[in-house]
Amino acid sequence: MAVVTELIGQSVWDCHGVWVGHVVDIRMIKHKGELQQSHTVNGLVVSSRRAPLLLGLTRNLHGRVPWLSRVLTRVIYAGCTFVPWSSVADYASGEVHIDVLRKELPRV
Repeated sequence: MAVVTELIGQSVWDCHGVWVGHVVDIRMIKHKGELQQSHTVNGLVVSSRRAPLLLGLTRNLHGRVPWLSRVLTRVIYAGCTFVPWSSVADYASGEVHIDVLRKELPRV
């Protein structure tokens, strides 16, 4: 997979073949202090009730989240689960397979 954003909308399956949901967002970690800023994938936000895309709420220039974005985030991400990137076993086949059970995943 060439681009991480291609994961958006893909189905996620746990280690027993149970459907977890669709990838609706990707959590990234920004590495500061390097010559070129780089990012690392921290995990995937997966929803079984929402459409396979979300708003992409962001921070402002000072790194703060506006209050309206904070409220919308709570409403939109309600019921979503977080899949740590370390739990992703395979994502090259057009589907994401994880090596943990669905019930072991934390809520967002």
